[in-house]
Amino acid sequence: MATDDDERIESVTRTNDLVKNLDVDAGARGAIYALMAQLFTEADEELYAVLSAGEITAECDALLNRTTLDVEPPDLTVEEDREDLSARYNDLFVVGYSEVVDKTDGTVHNEGPPVSLYETDYRPNVSWNDVNLDLARAYEYFGCEVDQEVRRNHDHLRLELEFMGYLCRREAAVDPNVAAARLDFHDRHLRVFAEGLVETLGSEPGTGLYGRLGGFLDRFTSADLEDLAARKDNEEVEGT
Repeated sequence: MATDDDERIESVTRTNDLVKNLDVDAGARGAIYALMAQLFTEADEELYAVLSAGEITAECDALLNRTTLDVEPPDLTVEEDREDLSARYNDLFVVGYSEVVDKTDGTVHNEGPPVSLYETDYRPNVSWNDVNLDLARAYEYFGCEVDQEVRRNHDHLRLELEFMGYLCRREAAVDPNVAAARLDFHDRHLRVFAEGLVETLGSEPGTGLYGRLGGFLDRFTSADLEDLAARKDNEEVEGT
């Protein structure tokens, strides 16, 4: 008969075995993707507090050091007050404008915000339907669902970053073969998105935190993609 001490020892042993089997590199990458998803939003008081204190900068730097990627860490510390930071976020990502182009019939031209957080706005040669259906299938295949209470299409940046973070964590703890799915997701969606986003941010003045964040997104996704592609090439060579 097992005693309580025996059960506790067995539980600790299982936990230690799990930790030993974790891929720290993939797990850290997942945490970075999740962190970026959190940052591409209007900062509430809690998020602003850790940004202004430099805690997010330190956290990101520590996570990068747990990966094998050679990526310049970002400066994610803010000095402006929260109202100015919120105004900058809204000016870049939320507020569009309308302009009357024909006063005779009242025709109005509507423009979205200067920097879109939706992938399809950077994919002029691919239909909105094709992009979002492909994303919906990918999310569903891995058992992920879009929160129906928050009105976002499947191609919203935060959703794609959260999904990539989930794939990294799954790769770290459950199935190393998920790396192939991550490579495919970069090729089909996230890396293309990041390139378009950082280019658009670069054309806007005074982007502050979000310009630095966009630059880091571009560097990090590029390095992650290159590493995954190199691993795939090595596996194919070893398999021949």
